[in-house]
Amino acid sequence: MPQPQISAIICTHNRAAYLGAAIDSLLQQTFADYEVIVVDNASTDQTKEIVAVRSSHPRLRYLYEPQLGLSVARNTGARAAQAEILAYLDDDAEASQNWLAALHSLYQQNPQLAIAGGKVTLIWPPQTTPPRWLSPELAASLGAYDLGDQLTYIEQPGLTPRGLNYSVRKQFLETIGGFDPNLGRVGTNLLSNEEMHMTELALKAGWQVAYVPQALAAHNVAPDRLKPIWHLNRSWWQGISECYREQLAGRTGLSQLQRGSERLLRGSYKVIKYCQDPAKRFANLAYAYGQIGYLLSALQGMIRPAVTK
Repeated sequence: MPQPQISAIICTHNRAAYLGAAIDSLLQQTFADYEVIVVDNASTDQTKEIVAVRSSHPRLRYLYEPQLGLSVARNTGARAAQAEILAYLDDDAEASQNWLAALHSLYQQNPQLAIAGGKVTLIWPPQTTPPRWLSPELAASLGAYDLGDQLTYIEQPGLTPRGLNYSVRKQFLETIGGFDPNLGRVGTNLLSNEEMHMTELALKAGWQVAYVPQALAAHNVAPDRLKPIWHLNRSWWQGISECYREQLAGRTGLSQLQRGSERLLRGSYKVIKYCQDPAKRFANLAYAYGQIGYLLSALQGMIRPAVTK
């Protein structure tokens, strides 16, 4: 094989049911010079066997990372990658055939591009329709991401590409020390905001971040994510993640309690305001619930330094 121009990386933890389709979608790309790396992040299911069935493919490599954590696994994949462009696909997603070609083309055109990601559609479980309480905002928490059909450069971190369809220039990743292991999923907890943090760092350093609609991927919606409790749990961890991201940026202290309290009150008010609309009502309930996680995390951050003095 020639030197790969892009390294496609799947970090996986106990998703054998979806992993095969994710790998196959990468092995069927139209792009010529690339490699596929599967990082097995301490899986206890049939992950290794799923990869082994495809091990004869010359593009495919398997790595085992015993330390649990998505950011840890991503860094392991980055260190092993031979290419300058790293393209991360979730283990329960499927890339379109032109996914790598669309990403690589933009990086070649723009040397200031640090991060790029594409449109994400959702694959619902068989015989399933979206529940009435699922708003577009909560659908985004399932991975849906669509900024339109035109190339868009991101200037607001909140619009950053989804981690399930995500690429980064290795040079930039190395300058910031890799993905922050304190952000990103670890086992069953739903820590997040690692991509938003990366976008903030990139923009601050003068790099660019792009949405590439042609780099299309589809994300499987697991049945358990169609239960309200999953969205409440995710919102809780989102609040904790946002608190940590603010700590990294130095925006800590009493101002966090003010921001969190205002958001909690706003979300609670909207639960009542939209009591006749199941989708808006539940979206605001989840939002308010997440602010409780945010506030508790902020309080812990304030108490901890005081205790250690």
